[in-house]
This record gives sequence, structure tokens and C-alpha cells, in this order.
Amino acid sequence: MHAQVAAAQVGDIISVLLAFRFVNAISLRTFFQPDEYFQALEPAWKIAFGSQSGAWMTWEWQYQLRSSLHPMLFGLAYKGAESIMSLLHLFTPFKAWVLVVLPSALQSVFAALGDFYTWKLAMDIYGRDSNAPWAALWMTVLNPWQWYCSTRTFSNSVETTLTVAALAYWPWELVGDAKETKEAALQQKDRINSLRISLVLAAFAVLLRPTNLFVWLGILTITVTRLTLDGKSPLTQSSLLVLLREITLCGSAVLALSVISDRLYFGFWAFPPYQWLYFNISKSLAIFYGRMPWHYYLSQGIPLLTTTFLPFALVGLYKSTSTSKTLPAEQSNTLKTLSFTLLTMVGALSVISHKEVRFIYPLLPILHILAAPYITSFFTVPPQPRSDKQQSSSRADGPVTLRHKFSLVNLLSVNLFIAGYLSLFHQPAHISVLTFLRNEFERIHPDALAIGPPEPASSSSSAPDELFALFLTPCHTTPWRSHLVYSTLRARALTCEPPLHTAPGSLERETYLDESDRFYLEDKQTGEYGAKFLAEEMWPVEGGGGGGGGGGGGKKRGGEVPRYIVGFEGIEGVIRKFFEEGEGKEMGVRLTKVWDGWNGAFNEDWRRSGRLIVWDTKIYGEKKLEQGKAGRDEL
Repeated sequence: MHAQVAAAQVGDIISVLLAFRFVNAISLRTFFQPDEYFQALEPAWKIAFGSQSGAWMTWEWQYQLRSSLHPMLFGLAYKGAESIMSLLHLFTPFKAWVLVVLPSALQSVFAALGDFYTWKLAMDIYGRDSNAPWAALWMTVLNPWQWYCSTRTFSNSVETTLTVAALAYWPWELVGDAKETKEAALQQKDRINSLRISLVLAAFAVLLRPTNLFVWLGILTITVTRLTLDGKSPLTQSSLLVLLREITLCGSAVLALSVISDRLYFGFWAFPPYQWLYFNISKSLAIFYGRMPWHYYLSQGIPLLTTTFLPFALVGLYKSTSTSKTLPAEQSNTLKTLSFTLLTMVGALSVISHKEVRFIYPLLPILHILAAPYITSFFTVPPQPRSDKQQSSSRADGPVTLRHKFSLVNLLSVNLFIAGYLSLFHQPAHISVLTFLRNEFERIHPDALAIGPPEPASSSSSAPDELFALFLTPCHTTPWRSHLVYSTLRARALTCEPPLHTAPGSLERETYLDESDRFYLEDKQTGEYGAKFLAEEMWPVEGGGGGGGGGGGGKKRGGEVPRYIVGFEGIEGVIRKFFEEGEGKEMGVRLTKVWDGWNGAFNEDWRRSGRLIVWDTKIYGEKKLEQGKAGRDEL
């Protein structure tokens, strides 16, 4: 292919992928996991708008377990977008909407680059005359997991893009056969520059997610030891010295940048990778968030990542580990190295008790590349032998002819159904409820819409003196300031801080209940939950003393009563009984349902089952709104 044609092809692919992932990002309407917001967007909000902006900083940030590099990307985007919109004097609710969708739009760029580098790496491995790279591209585009996760602001999503981009720039001639190459490895300037790009990207990935180190340990182990590889190593002593030099220089440069970023963010010197290892290994706090069997990644992780492409990925993984005399040594050895890296990371992470599919997400591009030639051979007709005249006038592999079309249509239909359901209908209320609350705040308090720190109390636009929303849901059920936006919109939610003060294996840790657990703790006598927590912790009697049943005995209860209470329909009986018949009867709360949202056909957590509901407590009334109407009447 002519160089200009190849460059145009690359430009077209990037443009299409950017548009595709942007549509992917703005069409995502559902909630997946809280880390998408609390490990990225909440610290980013603090970076952009300050510590008084209402961002919810979880314990991980208080103990410096996370690198500031990831939220810094979104923090700078927040700050830049808000500054531009302020200069243009845009309507504040419109600014809020832009800030809500901005992170997904930015993440769509990383998602598109991940797709592109998957195609590029496959092209480098299989060659331009093969249809396998295009199969890898179609797989990454049509994979339900990619559609569901690649545009979410997880650190794992950025880690995946950084990993596959680093693999695409890695000098794979290092695992080739010295007999097939005339020049020594890493002696050309362009290959050294490519190695540097690869190492810088890999270093960023490792700092974001320390477990990414297993990817590069696997590649370096195979490169140096040549276990299972064919041919003679092209890695001479001088090449090895160059490799070690570049690893040291590039790693040190990225590490220095990370340390400076963390110093600016935390206000003191910190090293998050050490803190991450200390808390997760020494204190065994990862187990607090769940324990999975050793085979989780094999029985659930890889199947969830690959969905309908699983059979082809397994065939590719098996074939790549065996010796192939039909493939060039560099191609065969590259596939073996990728397979070894995949197995190494899965094996290492399987030893850790706490497991999530996201942790092996960076391996998905490798699975697509390994599966590509086998899905190509299954769904396309093998090229027919051509005469010398035909071969000289056309491509050697000829036009693509599909076969097994019925199976292909079924495969793609299943993928589209899974992606569509998960993106539009599975847990959408987690997101839409915040849009309702934000719009209500704009309607009720139009003069108090502060995105940054709230105005001083003496200002006419000071924050309203009310708790606007109380979330009686499992902790981190919804995003927070990244969707509530306004710092003047005060809200409270049940927390689930881990038992940092307890020793691993102690009875205190085993019996520890966080705030969310205490709310949902079933009373052994009545078989109900919630009433004790509401009476003793949420709104305790002032001056101490027990609730004592009945209507609270006329005793005044402390704690703020919110304008709105948010919860799943399962708690409606709990809170109505508390306010209408139980110890909160004298508080004057009259619950009125003002919003509800469908939250999917099923939910694995019983506490989140059913519709999500917003109740108005009727404590505050519409004073602000009435004042606004009176002012307009005077005009």
C-alpha cells in the first residue's frame, strides 16, 4: 500500500472511531460501579473547584492510595470548560449540564484510541495483507463489554488504552529470530523512540493500577529468557543495555512527574503505590469489599469480557501457545509472548481474594488479537489459489466472502442486545434521580446556583439553609458532586468506610458494620430493619435517652430533616412507619412521592431491587418559589 494511502486510511479509522465512541459515551444512561465516580470524578471536582465545592472524598484519597494523575485529566478538563463558559456568560444550568457530560466525552477519546491501537497492534502482527486485523477491530467495536465500559471514567479504562498503546509501540523484533533479521535489535533511532513511547505509556499504566506491572513483567521475562520461543535471540549485550537504560530513564521520568503531581494534590510528599500495597496486602482491606473463588477470572471474568467471542479467544489462546512452523518466528513468538502475559496476569490476580472483572480489562485487546485469525477463518471463505497473472494484478488474499451468515447474525444480535440493555435499561435510575434533584434545586433555589465554593453567608445568593436530599440507599449507590454539581446543594448519604482501626482477622473486624450495614441490619425481635438506625443514629433524641416506642414521647430529635428522601421502594414501609406511627411521628414529616424511576429487570443486590423513589418530606414548603413568583409579578 502506498504511504499516502496508508496514512489516509489511518486518519479515516481514527475519525470514525472517535465519532463512534462519542455516540457510545452520550448514549450511556446507566450506573455500573461507584469507582467510576469516586476514584476519578470526585477528586477531579476537588482539583477544579476546590475543597469547599462539596466533592465526596472517600477514605482511599484521605490515605493517599490513588495516584492523582488520573483525576488530574478530568480536573483540568473541568477547570478549562468552566473557565471558558464563564467568559461567555453562559446560563448556569447549561454549564452544569456540560460539566456532567464532559468526562464521558473526554473518556470517549481514550476509548477510541484503545480501539485504534488494538487494530494497529493486530496489523503489525498479522500484516496488511491479512483480514485478521480488521476482525480484531470489528470485535473491539462490537464487544458489549467495550460498549458498556470503555467510555466510563474507570482508571481501568484508561489503563486498558495505555496498555494496548504501549504494546503497539513495543519493539517486538526483540522476541524474533536473529536469523531472520540482518540488523541488531534496538540499533535504529526510530525503534529506540518507539521503545521510549512504549515504556512511558506502560509506566503511566503501572502508576494508575500497580497490578499492570504483571503485564510488563511477563513480557520482559519472555524477552530475556525466551521460554517457549523459537529461534535465536536477537537481544545482544548492547541491546540489553539499551533496554535497561531506557526502562530506567523512562520509568524515572514518569515516576518524578507522578510524585510532583501527588505533591501538588495532597499538599505533602506521598507515594500512592506503596500505600496501595500496604493497605490492601498488609491490612487486608480489599477483602472488605468482597471475596471471590480462585477460578473467578477463568469461570466468569474472561467469559464476561469476551461474551460471544469466547470460543474464538480460547482457540486463539491455545493455538498461540503451541509451536507453529507455518508462521514467521517473530509473529509466532509475539503471539506466544502475549499469551504468556495474559496467563501470568490472570494467575497472579487469581491469588488475590478480592476480584473484579475490571481488574483484567487490560487483557481484552490481547484476547481480541489472539481470536482474530480464527474468527476470520470461521466466518470467511478461504482465498482460492490464483494464477500468476491474477496475483500480479490484485491482492493476494482476494475479496472477502462471508459464510456461516446465520451464526454471524445471531452472534452480533446477542452482542447488540446485551450492550443495549446494559447501557440503557440496567440501573438507569441511579443517574436519572440526580438529574431530577439538580433540576429541582434549580427550580426552587434559582439564586443559589454556585458551582464552585458557595458565596459568603452575607451574600444575597448564599446557600439555602436546608439539607436538600438524604439518600437512604446502600453507600455509593449514585454519583455525587459530578452530577449534583452545585456546591450549595447539600446532600447526605449512608457511608461504608472500611474498618481501618481493626487488625486483620480480629473479632472486631469480623463483626464490623458500616453505616449502610447498620441501616439494613434486621432486628432479631421484629424481623424489620431501619427503625433503630433512624431513631438512634439519624435523628436521635436530643440530650440522650432512648426512643422508647410510641411517638417519641414529645422529645425533640436532633439531626437535619431533608427536603427529599431518596431510596428504593423496599424502604417505603420502613420510613412511613417511622414517620407516621413510630418514634419520628412528632417530627412533622408528611411523605409524598414526587418521583420514581425504573431501575432494570433485575438486581443482584436485594437492597437495590425495585424502583428508585424520591419522597418530599413537606418540611420546607415552597417559600423560595413563592418569593420568586412575587418578584416577577412586581416587575
